[in-house]
Amino acid sequence: MAAYIIRRVFGAVLLLLIVSAVTFAIFFLVPRLAGQTMDQLAAQYVGKDANPQSILAVKQNLGLDQPLYAQFWHFLKQIFVGADYKFGPDASHCGVPCFGYSFKNHVEVWPELSARIPVTFSLAIGAAVIWLITGVAIGVVSALKRGSLLDRFFMGVALAGVSLPIFFTGMLALGVLTVQWPIWEGVNYVPFTDSPLDWAWNLLIPWCSLAFLYSALYARITRAGMLETMGEDYIRTARAKGLKESVIIGKHGLRAALTPIVTIFGMDFGLLVGGAVITEQVFSFQGLGFYAIKGVQQNDLPIVMGVTLIAAFFIVVCNLLVDLVYAAIDPRVRYS
Repeated sequence: MAAYIIRRVFGAVLLLLIVSAVTFAIFFLVPRLAGQTMDQLAAQYVGKDANPQSILAVKQNLGLDQPLYAQFWHFLKQIFVGADYKFGPDASHCGVPCFGYSFKNHVEVWPELSARIPVTFSLAIGAAVIWLITGVAIGVVSALKRGSLLDRFFMGVALAGVSLPIFFTGMLALGVLTVQWPIWEGVNYVPFTDSPLDWAWNLLIPWCSLAFLYSALYARITRAGMLETMGEDYIRTARAKGLKESVIIGKHGLRAALTPIVTIFGMDFGLLVGGAVITEQVFSFQGLGFYAIKGVQQNDLPIVMGVTLIAAFFIVVCNLLVDLVYAAIDPRVRYS
């Protein structure tokens, strides 16, 4: 087990390095291959009043006058040891982890990212709990009641959930529950440390809107897995032994059917923690997704790169945890 964990952790670190290299290449190598010079790249960050002196200062400040491999090494190094930046006559130290300074307002990117991570994580964790419980429960019931009116109703709702985008269901929920029937006065993020009750209350509409999409998918996958599993020979053997139906369904049927659920849950949760872009835009939550859109709109390269690396980190970590859960559930995975 220890060797398996070491292999997976090493693979995760290697994958993060590859993601970092690809991210760096997209923003620094691809423009060069497209014919853009470093002067032209630096001029984008100077603004309208670009002159040779200011362009040269930006090139030196960002290291754009160095070879590409040196730029990449500096990019990785500053994440772990920090970096010093000069803005005109002033100098500033970027602390660890250093993702650089915003080109627009000269504010460190990491403090902005760390302030927004709790918003996105709060949105993701609540929605994930709801969609996992409801999706799996509905899928199990539909499989056990196959062909019944209840099964058709649940699968019809699941089809609607998969088909309707989050910006539609989110705006519809806001319109109905805050305007038509003003149960909520509004939806605003409240930190958990300020008031856990207000935190949950303000996140309930976004949670349910996001969970409606994912629980529909999980219900369909769980139903298909349960139908396949409940027809296996070992299920008939368990019934022949006289085991209780609840034990057969929960211990033998559902456990086997949850294998694909664990896989997609790790991927979905990692993607959401990396930034629920559309959901945050709909509900005006200042999370990682909202921050990433701001960086793209302003052509603020450090912001975009910072969000990309943080998102990649969460996705890799979630997939690593999925691998470890597999190993705990099925020992054969450790030797595959």
